[in-house]
Amino acid sequence: MPLNIVVCVKQVPDSWAEKKLNESDKTLDRASADPVLNELDEYGIEEALRLQEAHGGQVTILCMGPEKAGETIRKALSMGADDAIHVVDDALHGSDAVATSAALAAALGTVEFDLVILGSESTDARMSVVPAMLAERLQLPQMTFAKKVDADPDARTLTIQRQTDDGYDVVQSSLPAIVSVVEKINEPRYPSFKGIMAAKKKPVATLSLTELAIEPATVGLAGAWSGVNAFEQRPPRQAGTVVTDEGDGGTKIADFLVTQKFL
Repeated sequence: MPLNIVVCVKQVPDSWAEKKLNESDKTLDRASADPVLNELDEYGIEEALRLQEAHGGQVTILCMGPEKAGETIRKALSMGADDAIHVVDDALHGSDAVATSAALAAALGTVEFDLVILGSESTDARMSVVPAMLAERLQLPQMTFAKKVDADPDARTLTIQRQTDDGYDVVQSSLPAIVSVVEKINEPRYPSFKGIMAAKKKPVATLSLTELAIEPATVGLAGAWSGVNAFEQRPPRQAGTVVTDEGDGGTKIADFLVTQKFL
């Protein structure tokens, strides 16, 4: 029996870029850094493709983001996914994890799936809560922090090795299910030239808040449960203190640490 898999991905600022907030609405200035596919989502895409190779079926990419996030969707498609859904609406700007999970859950309600795969977290927020929120909203098993995934479409079961601080737990659930994966699960493939060219022709459906029957007031900055009240730029780094060792270097360092309240 084939598996229909949806992989949720996010476009994030490059991890190496200097980040700043917008003065106008105190949200992350995404235009100031190069946008990239969230690195941890690549492991989710790779795992979906491996499951598809083993069992057959369809791999669909689901992304919520502005028009520019279409570039990230094409990157995911170039890795080998079959099609994509892009949730795009200006009213989504500033959405928190609660609103994001609501929009993704609504989009998932428009397709049939056996499995939803996500990266364990996004590199811009690092909250690691959307997979659990999705599972709650859809009333599906929550299979998080998977370092190994085994699916049995005929028996309608999913078995994972859930990473813990002490090793891993073996957990089993029914299908459909929500699963988040960690970076130790696989090595994501690089898109081939053929895959990059093919991605340009793969279908990408767009969904607005109206089409998802979501009230704009419940998402975006207006619907966020938390926000930034004020911020200021980090002060420039001060010049350091040079300690000349004249036989009393240790004492000078200790005195300095005391004055800085480190000791």
